[in-house]
Amino acid sequence: MDTMSVNVATVRSATSVAGARESTRDFLGGLVPAIAAEAADTVVLVVSELVTNALCHGGGTCALDLTAHPDSIEVAVHDSNPRAPRMRTPDLNGGTGGFGWPMVNRLARTTAVTRRTAGGKIITALLAR
Repeated sequence: MDTMSVNVATVRSATSVAGARESTRDFLGGLVPAIAAEAADTVVLVVSELVTNALCHGGGTCALDLTAHPDSIEVAVHDSNPRAPRMRTPDLNGGTGGFGWPMVNRLARTTAVTRRTAGGKIITALLAR
């Protein structure tokens, strides 16, 4: 299989996170050969986390790109904030988070943060197919 790519959506609200998950499931469902259910669930979880973080910390809008490679799925989320995510101690009592970025890094083969010259950043996660 050659590489297959789609620009899924420009996401503007928290309700659009569900749309990003649905678009991701649709994209993964169209792949040949099919992706394993557990791998698809992992991709959807990473998309949900990265899109949610982009909306909360990245300026309120983001774009999601998905690319299928023969042995991996690439998730790229673009937002307008140039600041990279950071590892921090998860907040077990105050509900301020700290769990998502470590989770994404554990689930992905690799992650990268690329600052864009026009402003903002792209967070890329490469996941097993």
